[in-house]
Amino acid sequence: MSAREDILQRLRQNSASAGFPAGGYLMPDLSQLTPITYDDPVAEFMHKTTTTAGAKLIEMKSGDDLAAIVRQAYPDAQTIASNLPDVKADVNPDTVSTAQELMKVDVGIVAGSIGVAENACVWIPQQMKEKAIIFAVQQLVVVLPRTAIVNNMHEAYARIAASQEYFQQYKFGTFISGPSKTADIEGALVYGAQAARGLTVVLTEA
Repeated sequence: MSAREDILQRLRQNSASAGFPAGGYLMPDLSQLTPITYDDPVAEFMHKTTTTAGAKLIEMKSGDDLAAIVRQAYPDAQTIASNLPDVKADVNPDTVSTAQELMKVDVGIVAGSIGVAENACVWIPQQMKEKAIIFAVQQLVVVLPRTAIVNNMHEAYARIAASQEYFQQYKFGTFISGPSKTADIEGALVYGAQAARGLTVVLTEA
């Protein structure tokens, strides 16, 4: 028996003796857990978005032009990609030939469905043919209704589980909180390591 197999066998034996079911693990008891809540989830989400998550936030009022807001936020953008009806985009992620075309995009605009106050995460279901727009663009803009903000991840997952709209056409969705960043290499903070270099959340009234 190799050293690897010996270690794995001991782990299996110890797991079984600890009361774990064969081939699996006991699930934690969450019945005594009280998820965090806030007096004003929207205010908490806004605060964490611009602090903990390191993203930008724009409040959109009724009658505001989304396309104009994005152009003002990114005046130097040469290429904007989106399939949202309120945006006159240069590239449509529903009609590109390959996902690689989105790597040349400066700003991508997508719709978020749920905002989470406890960690500033936004649930973004795939609502376009090429989901690479969420990750491959330089700057990502997420449009999120204020009414879609919940207190915690427990509430967010409950909404996802209860919704009939997610995963019908596309079988993908992701939570995103702030721009992509890492400090693993030589202790230097790098933005855009795995996805967009910057993130802006546009909060709408409905």
